[in-house]
Amino acid sequence: MITARSTALFLAFSTTAALSGPLPDPVSSSVYDTVNIDEAVLGQLLFYDPILSGNQNIACATCHHPDFATSDGVSLGLGEGGIGLGLERRGALDNMPPDRIPRNSPALFNLGASEFKVLFHDGRIEVDPAMASGFRTPLDDDMLEGFASLLSAQTMFPVLSPDEMAGHGAENEVSKAVRQGLITGEGGAWNILSRRVAALPDYAQRFSAVYDHIDTPDDISFTDISNAIAVFIAHEWRSDTSDFDAYLRDPAIGLSLDAEKGMNLFYGDAGCSTCHAGPFQTDHMFHAMGAPQLGPGKAAAFEDHAHDLGRMGVTGDPTDAFAFRTPSLRNVMKTGPWGHAGAHSVIERFLRDHLDPVTAAGRYAQADARRAVRLPPHESDDWREMDDALARDSIIQAALIREPVGLEPADIAALVSFLRMLDDETALYGRLGIPDAVPSGLAVGGLPN
Repeated sequence: MITARSTALFLAFSTTAALSGPLPDPVSSSVYDTVNIDEAVLGQLLFYDPILSGNQNIACATCHHPDFATSDGVSLGLGEGGIGLGLERRGALDNMPPDRIPRNSPALFNLGASEFKVLFHDGRIEVDPAMASGFRTPLDDDMLEGFASLLSAQTMFPVLSPDEMAGHGAENEVSKAVRQGLITGEGGAWNILSRRVAALPDYAQRFSAVYDHIDTPDDISFTDISNAIAVFIAHEWRSDTSDFDAYLRDPAIGLSLDAEKGMNLFYGDAGCSTCHAGPFQTDHMFHAMGAPQLGPGKAAAFEDHAHDLGRMGVTGDPTDAFAFRTPSLRNVMKTGPWGHAGAHSVIERFLRDHLDPVTAAGRYAQADARRAVRLPPHESDDWREMDDALARDSIIQAALIREPVGLEPADIAALVSFLRMLDDETALYGRLGIPDAVPSGLAVGGLPN
């Protein structure tokens, strides 16, 4: 018997977009290293401890907080000198940040998986077997000895950044060392930080228990700190138990009609999987997508501009201008704002603009498009690039190699339904969670109650 309900179901199925590309294989446990839980707990404490910042007022977790799905909940954050979290973050009156962090804080999910061989929006650190250290980074290769993984190596940069964790000028011993170019060795920034940690009995005991090569506190080095943090991140935010993972392991589970339509669009006519490929929805490559640019831009200390040339800043190749690494989409519905500068805080608008970046750039020349941008208050010219017709045109031209994809609002809604299937409550909640206290006695996560 054909009822109104069965007719509606038939129409829903019949209008579902056809799947034209292959689905990824299920995530295998073999892509993750076995975790020493004591090492992960040590890394957890260090991740939330402000002791690793120059002024001991900001931790890794301040900008990568589980309350914001391992990001910070804003388009561009305030690092050293900021107080609070998310949109509540403010610059301290006696230590006002000179500017915003130039790029959106990236999420940390699955960074311990073996396929993640390039990190940061511009890929400035990557696995490279041709290098003696096994990594290619902006630092000299002989400075990389002792870092156990690429994930470990990436932690060396925030603690050296004046805007992120080190502090500015001569306001503390770490910032002084950074300013003088002293990184390794006695009196170097990494040595100062490791000596701080080693001086605390709780940390000294934990390091000795976890690492065989550490007999006394004097044996603790920055690479040991970095390695422990990397293991914590890999363990805490491993994400392979979403509803989509369950479906890939057993398609008989099925999906809702909207999610199935969105999946078929994603792996079909919308072309999302061209870049968002593989088990973690990323090809780990770099693409010029025409994303709007806001904030101070990514410039060297001697440069005075608000551009962010993305991958070109690493390679020097003009064909890499405005290209940024394809992010993984795990838990993407929770990790907004989206884009390398966080220019979108509404996912439907992001998808619309992402699929037609040239039209989007025109919208961002108008004030109305900026109202939803999530920026903590700061005296800065955030729209300098988008207000400059030549700068805006440069971003557009880099994206013109792509054909726009026109989708109806119902298609966008279906894509959103599919993206919700990538949420993973286990990873979002975290396996170890936020510690009640850290060995330094400082405010957990750099966030005083």
